[in-house]
Amino acid sequence: MTSNASLKRDSKSPVLMVVDDEPSQRKLIGGFFEGFGFTILEAESAETMLETLAQQPPDMILLDVRLPAMSGIEALPKIRELLPTIPVVLITAYADLRQAVAAVKNGADDYLSKPIDLEELKVAVYDALAIPSSDDAPHTIALPNLPADFIFESRAMRQLLETVAVVAPSEAPILIQGPSGSGKEGIAQLIHAWSSRASHPIITANCAGLSSTLIESELFGHVKGAFTGASEDRKGLFRTAHGGSLFLDEVGEMPLEMQPKLLRALEASEVTPVGGDRTVAIDTRFIAATNRNLVDEIQEGRFREDLFYRLNVVELIVPALADRREDIIPLARYFASQFANRQVRMSPQASRAMLTHSWTGNVRELRNAIQRACLLCQGDVILPEHLPSNIASGPTSDLPDVGRLSQVERATIVATLRECDGNRTQAAKQLGISRRALIYKLHDIEGEH
Repeated sequence: MTSNASLKRDSKSPVLMVVDDEPSQRKLIGGFFEGFGFTILEAESAETMLETLAQQPPDMILLDVRLPAMSGIEALPKIRELLPTIPVVLITAYADLRQAVAAVKNGADDYLSKPIDLEELKVAVYDALAIPSSDDAPHTIALPNLPADFIFESRAMRQLLETVAVVAPSEAPILIQGPSGSGKEGIAQLIHAWSSRASHPIITANCAGLSSTLIESELFGHVKGAFTGASEDRKGLFRTAHGGSLFLDEVGEMPLEMQPKLLRALEASEVTPVGGDRTVAIDTRFIAATNRNLVDEIQEGRFREDLFYRLNVVELIVPALADRREDIIPLARYFASQFANRQVRMSPQASRAMLTHSWTGNVRELRNAIQRACLLCQGDVILPEHLPSNIASGPTSDLPDVGRLSQVERATIVATLRECDGNRTQAAKQLGISRRALIYKLHDIEGEH
C-alpha cells in the first residue's frame, strides 16, 4: 500500500517515489523534497512499489537496499522490465556498499550510503532528472522561531539548523555528534521544539551519569519487588517521555550489554520493565548525542553496528566553536548580558584574543570565560586581562592584507566595526590597517554573502 498514491500528477511537479520499510525515513525524505515542489509517492516494500509502478509511474525512484522479503537489489531488474529508463538511486548502509556498487553496474544510476546527507541526495536527484540547481543559490529552507538564547551568525550553524528544520517534524531517531561543549543538547531541544511533540515533555538523561547496575531500571522502569530497594513501581525514562522525546546524551557511554535492549525498544516501540513479564507500548521520539566517534567504537567492539545504523538515520554534526568563529563575539555578548548587572562591551583587543583562541572546550569554555570576565571587570569594557590567561595571551599575528578572508579575519573585522559603532576610520586604527584596506576587506565580506 502506498501513501500519497492518489495524488494527481502535475506536469510541473516531478514525481519521486521513496521506497523504504521505515515510515519515519519515508516521511523524512518525502517531506524534504515536498519542500522543493516534488510530488511524493511512498512504498514500504519492493512488492508494493512494483504494483504502483504499473499504475502510476514516477519520474524517479529512491530505493532502499534492505527491504522485507524482496530486497532493493533483487527488485532492480524488475523495475528495468517495467520502466527501462527511469532513474533509480539506491540507499544503502555501509555494510551493503560493495553490493550496491555491483548493483550500479547492473542498472542502478547511483547509490548513497546511510546516514543520508540530504543536500547530497538533492544533488543526486536533481542531476538524474536534469533539473537546474545552482550550488550558489541562497538557501530556501525557512527556520521556525528560535529561542532567544540560541545565538549564531555563522553559515555552518545556519546549514545545521536548516537540516534540523527538515528532520524535526519526522519521527526518525536522531543522532547528534560533536565535541564536548559544542551545544548538542541545545540542538536536541530544537528538534523537540520544532516537532509535533513540542506540547509534551522532552526528558534528558546522561548515559555517563547513569549507574551501570541501575541503567535498565532508569530507562525501562521496574515493578515493585524487582530488586532490593524496589519498593514501588517505576515508569522509567522511556515511559515518562510518552508523547514527547527522550534525549540520551553521551549514548556512546552506554554499556554494551544494554545496547540490544535499547535497539529493541527503538525497533518495537515497547519496553519490558525490570522484573516484569509484560511488554509496555511506548510512544517516544528518540534523540541521542555523543562526542565519541562511534565508527571507531564499533571497530573496537564497544558499540553495536546495528544500533548505530538505527540511530544515525540522518547525520547531525555540531561544528566546534573554532570552526564557526563568526559566532564567538555574538555568543560572548549574549553571555555578558546574562552575567553582568550592567551594560558591558568587549574591547577590540579582548575580541581579537577570543577570536584567535582555539576553544577546545567550545561554547562551554566561552561561557565560563565571559562569566569570569564579568566578575573581574570593574567598568563597562571587558579587557584582555579580564579573560583567562590562556585566552588573553593567545596568538596576536597581524591581519593579512591580501588573499581570501579567513574566519578569524572576517569575524575580527565585523566585531571591531560593531565595537566602533560602524566608524570605519576608528575600526581601521584598532585593526592596525589602513582605512582603504579595511574598505577592500568589507567589499570581500559583502561578496561572500
